[in-house]
Amino acid sequence: MASRKILYVCQEIMPYLPETELSALCRQLAQAIQERGNEIRTFMPRYGCINERRNQLHEVIRLSGMNLIIDDNDHQLIIKVASIPSARIQIYFIDNDDYFSRKATLQDAEGEEFADNDERAIFFARGVLETVRKLNWSPTIVHCMGWMSAITPIYLKKVFNDDPLFRDVKVVVSLCDDKFTKPLDSNFMERIANEGVEDENLQELSLPSHENLYRFVIDYADGIVVASEKADAALVEYARQSGKPMLEYQDPTSEECFDNYNRFYENL
Repeated sequence: MASRKILYVCQEIMPYLPETELSALCRQLAQAIQERGNEIRTFMPRYGCINERRNQLHEVIRLSGMNLIIDDNDHQLIIKVASIPSARIQIYFIDNDDYFSRKATLQDAEGEEFADNDERAIFFARGVLETVRKLNWSPTIVHCMGWMSAITPIYLKKVFNDDPLFRDVKVVVSLCDDKFTKPLDSNFMERIANEGVEDENLQELSLPSHENLYRFVIDYADGIVVASEKADAALVEYARQSGKPMLEYQDPTSEECFDNYNRFYENL
């Protein structure tokens, strides 16, 4: 079986954030796929609630320092890294003082979603791909897990598609139980267009709800994974109707779960 290079773009990973269905799956899947002989790189945002000292994060100076422009504003890209010794996995963190210094993830203390979550997701996606460029590492598969990573497929297919590192990459999108309740900023479609995305269907994001965003993203995916039994039923059905390769829900406690993921990657 040929080894693959798999890039995981994750919204959350245990133990850096509390255990949820998604954070546990991201942690388990990365380890399991690496143990099956694949080379992996794993990224997540460096939310301000992550204790850097306890988790031994440190900045990677050679990868940091680039400025990413969003809405004509410069935002410094800072890359940090930490390891999960028990799993022998290294995690890269995308950081920026404007977007990730607040002591929360995607919601404030009252449970309100941050108004700039769309910009944070754009910065995260751009930051991951620019860092992979600096690493000069060419993934064969990019697996996006959690809506915060959902913009990554758009960039891969429309902005970075001529880059030799990403030209032949296959994009996998997970459908998770992580639905945001309030539509993203009304300027989201314009911000995506300003990133160099030209698509006749971009108008679908004029109302950037969770369902509209994922319908748009599924159209860019090469494969879809149902990562939760509680994934949005309408999106699961939309993915099935697309005719694209699809991995139905796998129970992470079952013996065959991660073998099935590995076969799914192999067959893309």
